[in-house]
Amino acid sequence: MKKINNAELNLKALNQEVEVYGWVAKKRNLGNLLFIDLRDRSGIVQLVIRPDNKDYAVAEALKNEYVVKAIGKVVERENKNLNIPSGEIEIEVSSLESLNKSKELPFDISSNTTALEDTRLKYRYLDIRRDEIKNRLIIRHKINLLIRNYLSDLGFIEVETPILCKSTPEGARDYLVPSRVNKGKFYALPQSPQIFKQLLMVGGMERYFQIARCFRDEDLRADRQPEFTQLDMEMSFINEDDIMSVAEQLVAHIFKEIKGIDIKLPLLKMPYDEAMDKYGSDKPDLRFGMELIDITNVFKNTNVEFLKSNLDDGGIINAIVAKNCASNYSRKEIDKLTDYVKTYKAKGLVTLKMEDELTGSIVKNLAKEEIDALIKTLNLEKNDIAFIISDKKNITKVALGALRCKLARDLNLIQENDYKLLWVTDFPSFEWSEEEGRFMAMHHPFTAPKDSDIDKLLTDKAHCYSKAYDIVINGYEAGGGSIRIHDEKVQEIMFKALELTEEQIKEKFGFFVDALKYGTPPHGGIALGLDRLTMLLSNTENIRDVIAFPKTASASDLMSDCPNRVDEKQLKELGIDIIKK
Repeated sequence: MKKINNAELNLKALNQEVEVYGWVAKKRNLGNLLFIDLRDRSGIVQLVIRPDNKDYAVAEALKNEYVVKAIGKVVERENKNLNIPSGEIEIEVSSLESLNKSKELPFDISSNTTALEDTRLKYRYLDIRRDEIKNRLIIRHKINLLIRNYLSDLGFIEVETPILCKSTPEGARDYLVPSRVNKGKFYALPQSPQIFKQLLMVGGMERYFQIARCFRDEDLRADRQPEFTQLDMEMSFINEDDIMSVAEQLVAHIFKEIKGIDIKLPLLKMPYDEAMDKYGSDKPDLRFGMELIDITNVFKNTNVEFLKSNLDDGGIINAIVAKNCASNYSRKEIDKLTDYVKTYKAKGLVTLKMEDELTGSIVKNLAKEEIDALIKTLNLEKNDIAFIISDKKNITKVALGALRCKLARDLNLIQENDYKLLWVTDFPSFEWSEEEGRFMAMHHPFTAPKDSDIDKLLTDKAHCYSKAYDIVINGYEAGGGSIRIHDEKVQEIMFKALELTEEQIKEKFGFFVDALKYGTPPHGGIALGLDRLTMLLSNTENIRDVIAFPKTASASDLMSDCPNRVDEKQLKELGIDIIKK
């Protein structure tokens, strides 16, 4: 059995005989000496093989990524490499054995590989040998270990919940699993353990956690996967502040242990409406300024036709200002930004530059009072540029908020290893779905409304707020939760507000509604996205970098070639026919 890791070897091991294993990372032939960089999970150690070695021919035949066993004496290096832990020593090999060969590699196993991501995903088992991927998987392991130890010390009990469960309406699209035994019926893979963790509170567990696998059949992006892992927590006899306190202390503990960073607690709490108003996002990035500024009143008597028309239709006008950056933006660059905001449904983008005077396409149509008010309200100074959107409130806020983040990236306003955390609280209970033509639960049907809004659930859904909260890190939603409905009567009203029929309630949630009748304690919880948290702590913006075997943006696994077709016999056993179009 392998007993020592390469990176553990140093001057303390001088003159010891050691047995090491690993992969050939590099071989150098200096004529009378062979040097081999032997890599294992911990790092590199240098082997030296002299011409009189009985296994010199074995060493000569080695190529990159061959698997090797070596026995030899630890000696001090003449030319030290202080960039690696074992860089002050090397191993004079007395015995060398090639344990396995390797085909020619499809890409270099190095930090500066130029291989395309698709190639690296196809050969993911090779990609994992690279330090970037390997180290992120190790960070992920450490985070999991920190979580388990920390929560166990606080009296939390880890409980596994089912993977095969019931499909429910609300929320993202379910992945369905056909039942062979019960033909025509389906399991759903859990989008989260939501119902089960609440049932554990009904069962008296009081403090539960789970590092849970979850599944959502939704469109993917750089920070989203079809299967993901979250830390699930649920507690009884608590309020919102209690849960946020436990969660933020856990996150601060993880930051301290993984990054050596002290997170100042308690975290800032920002209501949802304020976040949308100032930043155009329910997950605001606070690492830079450039807040949204409402300039609707500046144009209340405007003669600019499209602005007047938008205001008459109930729209608003907002702006953001990039200080001392006007010279960065040519007409071509501004056109690109205009196309960008249109992807967020904005009709267009107005820009104003402050030079010796205010310039821009609409300036000639502005009254002097409007120009003066703009300069004052936006605090415009020489070489500032203002970006203005006028549209319906939600479109204006979201489009300008997205532009704000893009400008920060383009202008390098974000410093590496700068972390800004906050809570976004007081989320609306409902959001309007154009597709469904009705109000949907913003989070899920079990989120407790504010006590003051219970009477409005059926009469004023647009102004109902919930006991919900998200933890945001650098513009990413790192986790979210809520106080749950524990009163069966309130839960009944919520189902009614969501326009679920008695039949749907019974079919989808009958067992859960029944459970609420048996002494359900007040309870609530939170889920932290472990993939996303690991991504943020390991300095990558691609969530696939922190998952051992991830899917592509089209939800496929290039390595194992899945999803794949199955044979007719399997389909027949399940009672399934494939409709070909």
